[in-house]
Amino acid sequence: MKKILLISLLLITTYRTYSQNKEKVEIVILQDEYWWGGLSAIGHNTPYDSVTNESHDLWGDNKGNQAQPLLLSSKGRYVWSESPIKYSFDSGKITVTSRKGEIEFGSAGENLRDAYNFAVANFFPPNGKTPDELLFTKPQYNTWIELTYNQNEDDILKYAQAIIDKGYPPGVLMIDDNWQESYGTWEFSPRRFKDPKGMIKKLHDMGFKVMLWVCPFVSADTEIFRHLAKEKMLLLDADKTQEVLWANTEKKAAIIRWWNGASACLDLSNPKTQVWFEGRLKYLMDEYGVDGFKFDAGDADFYTGDIVSFAPETNPNDHTTYFAKLGLQFPLNEYRASWKMAGLPLAQRLRDKNHNWSDLEKLIPDLMSQSLMGYAYTCPDMIGGGEHQSFENSTTIDEELVVRSAQVHALMPMMQFSVAPWRVLSEENNQLCLEASLLHTKMGRLIQELAEEASRTGEPIVKPMALAYPNNGYETIKDQFMLGDHILVTPVIKKGVRKRKVILPKGKWIAENGETYRGDRTIEIEVPLSRLPYFTKK
Repeated sequence: MKKILLISLLLITTYRTYSQNKEKVEIVILQDEYWWGGLSAIGHNTPYDSVTNESHDLWGDNKGNQAQPLLLSSKGRYVWSESPIKYSFDSGKITVTSRKGEIEFGSAGENLRDAYNFAVANFFPPNGKTPDELLFTKPQYNTWIELTYNQNEDDILKYAQAIIDKGYPPGVLMIDDNWQESYGTWEFSPRRFKDPKGMIKKLHDMGFKVMLWVCPFVSADTEIFRHLAKEKMLLLDADKTQEVLWANTEKKAAIIRWWNGASACLDLSNPKTQVWFEGRLKYLMDEYGVDGFKFDAGDADFYTGDIVSFAPETNPNDHTTYFAKLGLQFPLNEYRASWKMAGLPLAQRLRDKNHNWSDLEKLIPDLMSQSLMGYAYTCPDMIGGGEHQSFENSTTIDEELVVRSAQVHALMPMMQFSVAPWRVLSEENNQLCLEASLLHTKMGRLIQELAEEASRTGEPIVKPMALAYPNNGYETIKDQFMLGDHILVTPVIKKGVRKRKVILPKGKWIAENGETYRGDRTIEIEVPLSRLPYFTKK
């Protein structure tokens, strides 16, 4: 009887209209119903409810982070499409449209857990593989904040040595943008790297694996640009009237503006281009001993212009997917932009956060949004923030913020340092960051086991309270989360806070300091700067 009533309700509250490859679905939001999905970059705005007034079009816009044509409800309902959707919440109603492709809407049960499990099984089942385990079991270190565009052999080795000297566990070391000769010419700059092969050997001997930053852009007016243009491996400008005849091309290459200027862009819808790029990356591994790659850019909005692709009817989001699929060949990978890549063994980092408390508060709900969209192998940006301008003036650095950021990262699937804590913090506060890194290392085997479980079942490594404990009224909790099924993590995300409330689900819970609590209630605990509180269920 209950199922019959639910089906009747869906029929009453939903209608579809079709015209010229466009579908429209309208959904009346139920009483006490909450919704998640769409964009990880604005996960902090979720869950959406009957008073939400917000609209997003995923066609050509991933907001600089992971996107998924998926909405999930706390009442077990779901929306999915194989194509980019636009979804609007307004006056207690959800309107979902698509330029092309069917929109699927239905009920999979009674709660968020039911809807999520249905989505995993039907839309993005895992493939049994995980990214490289070192991404989970040890901290990561990225050279971006310390060196920005001055990536060079001497300073990279100094950074790595300081990590060891300060007692931090060696893990993955990411060499960021500007190690290369130019965009598209994926070769170490001879001006800044005298012996890159020897440098990587030294890093390996220290216990690091090494990743290099790469992107799909190609610097114009270079030898490699002319080669790729001649071989028709670049995206083309659709302009039919060309005032200048470009050498060796029927059409001129499209020039795309991005954060580092204006460049040509690889057309990865062309299998020939894929083979070329893969070849360059494998060359770096074979020649220098590189272990993997940080795949940056690839955002859908770079492909919204009037461009011509090798594959016909390619939409902007498809180009993001072509770029993401490259990483499947390299277990040591990282992505910041993705489209429909859930369930696959790619490390997904949150977009760059600023060095402020407002952005620290976004880490948990944004990461939970990733989890609910099926992106299990997640990293919450760089500790203290990834926007390098925030660290140009050391007098503006908030030491408490860096410490609390490290603590938030410590029990997430991955933690990534970039700014050197020992450089910007007092000895005491650096010690607290070191303790957070050691805690992550201590929990590394558990996190890796949870990653392996995710590769088999799609179960997130970390999950929001509403997914772990459905039907308990936990939908709006944004400052605590579950690591697996038995560890409740409750970090501090507000400046100056030395007491916080913790919502404990039913059961017996043991805090990290040994104190025992009965669940199914809210408690208040002391949280000095030295404490990262978490609770293990017994």
